[in-house]
Amino acid sequence: MVVRREVTGQGTAEKENKWVRMAANHGKKLMLVTMAGLIWIQPVVSLGPFSGNASTAHAAAEQTVKLSDDIITSGARLVKYQYTTTRSGKQVKVLTDVIEVDLTNPYVQLDVMTGKGGQLTTRQTVQGMTNDTGAVAGVNGDFFPMSGQGVAMGGAVSQGTVVTSPSQLEGMYAFAVTNDGTPMIDRFEFNGTVFAADGSTFPLSGINQEAYRTEPDKGYSHVNKMYIYTSAWKSETRPADSSTTPTEVLVLNGIVQQISVKSAIPGPVPADGYILRAHGQAADYIASHLSVGQQIDTNYELRSLASGQEINPANLKMMIGGHTLLVDQGKASQFTRPTTSISGSSAVARTAVGYSKDGKTAYIITAEKNNNSSGLTLSELQKFMTSIGVWKGLNLDGGGSTTMATRPLAETSTTLTFTTSNGSAGQRAVANGLGVFSTAPQGTLKGLKVSGPSTLLIGQTASYSLKGYDTYYNPVDASGIQASWKSDNGNVTWTGDGFKAVKSGKSQITAVSGDAKNSMNVTVLGGSDLDSLSAGISSAPLEAGTSVSVAVTATLKNGSTVTVPAEAVKWEMTGMKASVKDGVLSVQSVNAGTKVGYATPKYDGFSGTPIVFTTSSEQIWENFENTSYPVSFTGLPAEVKGTVAVVQGTDDRANSKVLKLDYDLTGGVGNKFGYAQLNGTTGKEIPKDSTKMTIDVLGDSSLNWLRAEFVDADGKSVYVDLTKQIDFTGWRTLTVDLTASAMKYPAKLKRLYVVNLEEGQDERALTGSVSFDNIRFTAPATDGGGTSLPSANAVMTIGQKTMLVNGQKKNMDVAPLLKNNTTYIPVKYVLDSFGGSATWNNTAKKITVTRETTVLELTVNKKEFILNGSKKQADVSPIIVDSRTLVPLRLVSEQLGIIVKWDKKTKSITLES
Repeated sequence: MVVRREVTGQGTAEKENKWVRMAANHGKKLMLVTMAGLIWIQPVVSLGPFSGNASTAHAAAEQTVKLSDDIITSGARLVKYQYTTTRSGKQVKVLTDVIEVDLTNPYVQLDVMTGKGGQLTTRQTVQGMTNDTGAVAGVNGDFFPMSGQGVAMGGAVSQGTVVTSPSQLEGMYAFAVTNDGTPMIDRFEFNGTVFAADGSTFPLSGINQEAYRTEPDKGYSHVNKMYIYTSAWKSETRPADSSTTPTEVLVLNGIVQQISVKSAIPGPVPADGYILRAHGQAADYIASHLSVGQQIDTNYELRSLASGQEINPANLKMMIGGHTLLVDQGKASQFTRPTTSISGSSAVARTAVGYSKDGKTAYIITAEKNNNSSGLTLSELQKFMTSIGVWKGLNLDGGGSTTMATRPLAETSTTLTFTTSNGSAGQRAVANGLGVFSTAPQGTLKGLKVSGPSTLLIGQTASYSLKGYDTYYNPVDASGIQASWKSDNGNVTWTGDGFKAVKSGKSQITAVSGDAKNSMNVTVLGGSDLDSLSAGISSAPLEAGTSVSVAVTATLKNGSTVTVPAEAVKWEMTGMKASVKDGVLSVQSVNAGTKVGYATPKYDGFSGTPIVFTTSSEQIWENFENTSYPVSFTGLPAEVKGTVAVVQGTDDRANSKVLKLDYDLTGGVGNKFGYAQLNGTTGKEIPKDSTKMTIDVLGDSSLNWLRAEFVDADGKSVYVDLTKQIDFTGWRTLTVDLTASAMKYPAKLKRLYVVNLEEGQDERALTGSVSFDNIRFTAPATDGGGTSLPSANAVMTIGQKTMLVNGQKKNMDVAPLLKNNTTYIPVKYVLDSFGGSATWNNTAKKITVTRETTVLELTVNKKEFILNGSKKQADVSPIIVDSRTLVPLRLVSEQLGIIVKWDKKTKSITLES
């Protein structure tokens, strides 16, 4: 039976407006519960294809383990699994995230999310689409040509309205849910007809489709065909690169308003109408049978290619296209189209959708690929899907597109459920997504959620926020919640606006509102909990006006680290007047005659590593006049092209050489990078403890992002923004603060590069040229700031409490000790003779030795020590003898630059500087 329905007119406008209102209402009613941690670890089942037949070893290697199971909203749950498989002879563990949707629950439904503002040709991130539509969760949807206009390849139906029709491609499956909640996975085709006023007809080939090559004939999709374009199509090009000249017909309320022969009608499709787009034979039909002012009707339906059944789109809640069939009858199916183009045999991030045997549960599935998970091949994904009960399922877009967004309990917007495989590049903008929506009414308050810091430091006052959720797990307006707050002990006290940390220890704070309450554990850290305290930098320029970032980090005895709030840190300044505000230390003045200053962070009696302030200078690091190391170009992705060379400058730099980076980012897809590599792949070392980088740049007004990449002492890449937008031409001097990067030295500058992000790519130039010159670094002067240390000759003898300093006898209250072939001394007397000072932290059993630009931290009975902020390992450690701390002589003296000589016969030690 052919169902006639008008594409536009009053009926369609009402349907569209109804859906807009529904989408808006979602934002008022939805909530989401995310994982709070590992609820339990429970083996699920042996993988379907291997069930009963696999060997014990194989069965053990292929398993699915449930890690957590959390309510998202009424009728939907988020289940996290760990899937173990064998790959290249080794066991691999992969994290997967599954949203289970109860299709029988009246308060939850699935629907398609489309681009920005619900329109085609406008790519949007999954998180952006979920927040725009009010979805409680969502994943990326159908495949789409990355170089195209941003329209999915398959069909899409939303609340009975066809958004896009299925393309004529082989083996492409789609997932749908009928109005009675029945799921379907099938191949569909589109059948439509245009009815003219004279009774003639012409077939419709599709709705809102991009130009493509049909299969299996490899024909041009729009040649001799007629298509409908609705207001869901935002682009004024309908479509781009179609290899055809269009004839277009504007229809409003079922009446032909305008006919444009062999040219497009300018402007977007009006909200209350549609445009017929025709070519060739279809254009001839329009010329013969349509006139302005005449009535025109259209009808269309979908048809199952498996059963031949005709399906009225009005009977569908939703449909979203996909790729190959993955699971059928609870077993891994044959792939229904080639998978090479989607890296089927490679382990990548994956997205899939399916349903259970009884048709009551839909499964929305993602496999993570990030630092915690290695992704899945398609065959591995099939095995995982059958292991969790998928009866029939298909593949959605994967790789960098794989994204899941879910909304935390009592919150009003979604967050990423896991880090995408794009890493620091973030989410990929995609053509559409599959969203989970709650339609539940507002319920009564069921639970509370307390948010705030779980770790406090003594003296710190922290605010805690309170949110609520109702009986359907939807957010409740927090402004209407009246709650009382309390703590179970005196470690923290309620001030009326927050909790103040009073003394170290653990506390539980609780909020109560009626029958609902929620608690969280808070730990107040004391000095005894700290292992080290540092400001992230070890040195800075000693001059009035210096400003450096000094975000203080504490390493706890359990090895974890915490950022110490500014109000919890006290600073001791030596040799200068300085203040700290909002994490930035500013030097107001330097004391007369001071050549080295110190800023020491302190917390609850625990003294941290001092920052050493010395005379600094700006050093020309590279001016490219006599460059002896190689420079080269590297692009990412591989299609990115360009060149890098040291060349003669132009205009005001005609007498200088510069580093020129020419880039062509037109190839490839996604985020694009053009790198100027310095010294191969290793980079070139920069001055130690640099606090500032200055570089001259010849801009090209491309609006691209310009960055520098360093590699620090731990082999970690450190990225520094030179400018977020190259919005200038001509030479400009750029200066960046390096103290905020917490870079560990020695460090190297590896490359300078241009970045063109996929998001908003059409707003930035894909080709251009930038040049670099006069790279300078501000760092401590290499002579130690011009300071002078006392020269001395000191002699100590094992067991004697006297020493000779430049021939003069000095008394000591403890004698040097020889133990296990190591000489231990009281360091105070060495520093008295050779310059420097020492402080003792009795809580941490730590001694801090400061001698000009060297800061050495030693802890009793610990072989690990800290030198200028970096951890080192020694063979011996300080000891306590008769209530006095003795340090290993050679370890300390060598780090301080003092020469040590040992006379075995007399058991005497000679120190010289």
